[in-house]
Amino acid sequence: MSELEFDYDEEAAVKFIRNYLPQELKDRFSDDDIYYLLDVICDFYDENDYLDEEDEEKEEKELIRFIIRQAQKDGIGEYTEEEILLFLKAEDAYSDTLDFFE
Repeated sequence: MSELEFDYDEEAAVKFIRNYLPQELKDRFSDDDIYYLLDVICDFYDENDYLDEEDEEKEEKELIRFIIRQAQKDGIGEYTEEEILLFLKAEDAYSDTLDFFE
């Protein structure tokens, strides 16, 4: 298991993301939705080797489309690109609180 997996606390991430999201999205994402979306993000990175890619904007767009497709496919819900982008910003903010790269 990598150091990343040890430090990333999904329960803490869910609480952080819930608090970070804009008020209009707090009711849009249940805790189960947040756990699901975090899993989909991991699936995306497991299937695609983008961690070292220089084109972050392209990666972000592909990730957003992947999450939207998976959520629809799995019957979780239909999300807009803007909603997922705000979710990703919240998850990034949580990740920034961790010492992954120090």
